[in-house]
Amino acid sequence: IAQDTLAWLGPCIGPQAFEVGDDVRAAFCDAHAAAQSCFVPRAHAPGKYLCDLAGLARLRLQALGITQVYGNDSTPAWCTVANVSQFFSHRRDSAALGGSGRFAACVWMG
Repeated sequence: IAQDTLAWLGPCIGPQAFEVGDDVRAAFCDAHAAAQSCFVPRAHAPGKYLCDLAGLARLRLQALGITQVYGNDSTPAWCTVANVSQFFSHRRDSAALGGSGRFAACVWMG
């Protein structure tokens, strides 16, 4: 059924803005060695990494055999933090706008 599955990834915090610690990196890399490519060490902050969420999602989908993946390709255009006029960002906007934000996940079978 994986070959018949199509996935579309929406906008999210981008790999230039999402910082995580060693624990998050280890959780992903321990489960899937290829996840290492989705983490870039921060030179000024030992034990901190920039993380590519869309890249991690693509790796997980590939591991399931899903090859038709569209949408967020980890480029700056999809980053909710960097694109103020297009997207709400909890990290960027919660202090000024409150803790609101929306999330949706849709699954359908044809």
